Amino acid sequence: MGKRQRTDGEKVFASNRQALHNYFIDERYEAGIVLLGTEVKSIRAGKVNLKEGYARLDGREIVLFSCHISPYSHGGYSNHDPLRPRKLLLHRQEIQRIKQKTRSGGATLIPLRMYLARGHVKVEIALARGKKLWDKRESIRSREQDREARAAVRGRRGT
Repeated sequence: MGKRQRTDGEKVFASNRQALHNYFIDERYEAGIVLLGTEVKSIRAGKVNLKEGYARLDGREIVLFSCHISPYSHGGYSNHDPLRPRKLLLHRQEIQRIKQKTRSGGATLIPLRMYLARGHVKVEIALARGKKLWDKRESIRSREQDREARAAVRGRRGT
C-alpha cells in the first residue's frame, strides 16, 4: 500500500509535501480532530488529501477547512461530506499562542500530515509564513548543492 510506517508507532496516512516548498515552517503542533465514523474508515484506507487544506481560528476553537476526505466506499446513506469543516482539538494555551502569532504577523495555519498515534487520528498543523518566488529558488539551489556535496563525498570514499 502507499502508507509509510514510522519507527515510533505512528502510521502516516497523508502528508502535505507541497507545504514545505511553499512555506517557511515556524512552529508545529499535534492536534486531535473531530471525525465521523465513515471518515475514520476512509482515512485508514488512505483516501485523504491535505494539499488544499488550511486551518483558521473560529471563536475559541481552530477549524480545519478544505481537507478532502473521500466518502467511504461502503458508507451508504450515512456517508459524510468530503470537504466539511472539522474541529481540531488543542489545549487552550496552544490556541492562545496560535491566536497571538497569527494576529501579530502574516502567519497562517496549514496541515502538514495526518497520522495514527496511540489509536487516534492526529493532524500535525504548523504556523507558517509564505515563501516568495526567490525564496523557493534559493531553497532549491541549496538542496541541489547539498546533494552534489554528498555525491562528491561518496565518490571520494570509493577511491
